[in-house]
Amino acid sequence: MKALNILRPIAGFLLPLLVSLILLVVLWYGFLQLYPQVGLVGKSPGDVWKYLVTGPTSGTARQAIFAEMRITLRDAGIGFIAGLGGALAVAALFVGVPAVSQAFLPVAMLLRSVPLVALTPIIVLVFGRGVLGVTVMAAIVVFFPALVMIMTALRGAPKQAMELVAAYGGSRWTAMRMVSIPAALPSVFAAARVSVPGALIGALLGEWLGSGTGLGAGLIRAIPTFQYNRLWASIALVTVVSVFAYAVVGVLEKLVLARFAPQQGRD
Repeated sequence: MKALNILRPIAGFLLPLLVSLILLVVLWYGFLQLYPQVGLVGKSPGDVWKYLVTGPTSGTARQAIFAEMRITLRDAGIGFIAGLGGALAVAALFVGVPAVSQAFLPVAMLLRSVPLVALTPIIVLVFGRGVLGVTVMAAIVVFFPALVMIMTALRGAPKQAMELVAAYGGSRWTAMRMVSIPAALPSVFAAARVSVPGALIGALLGEWLGSGTGLGAGLIRAIPTFQYNRLWASIALVTVVSVFAYAVVGVLEKLVLARFAPQQGRD
């Protein structure tokens, strides 16, 4: 019965994602039908499937795209962990020490308003064109939205519980560890889900503008060489991977909340 109670919300989370993927394929076909002028540039899901799975050169195509995808996933994964971990640490610091928040939060929001494309030359100069530069760009995309969401959740912790910890002699950090962070878990996972596609976008942008490796660079190289099958296949693969990673974080969220916050896990 307990396992059923855990699986039910997981299934309820995954089913809409499956429906969304099916709808995306339908919209893809519909777009190509509505705009036939796309011509040879537009490739259907069937064309992508043939290119990657059933075509005579599908093995070579998969090998090339998956090799680039591994680089992109590495860059995005490191950026995701660094960005989300940094957001957690900085949010806890800002909430725990209001003076630090008042001093540095406006600076953080100012930096957030600067387009990432404009920051790319500086990031490349400081961190180089390798893995570090790309992951910094991915981490920046993840960091700022997660920081705002987590800070809001930490500040919204139940005041009575916080006062109870203080009445028993607990410090501000003890109250945060025992009350604020557990209460903020749904927002932390929501930030993680939002950050998954963000990390991929940041990694792709960094590879395109910085390192020249990975799927981001491969997408750009495919356009002038008229490799439209490869272009659409790469975009489809990134989309599927993004949805899959989003689903993994969502399932993990349901499992963690069912264990540590059962009432919130049922929401």
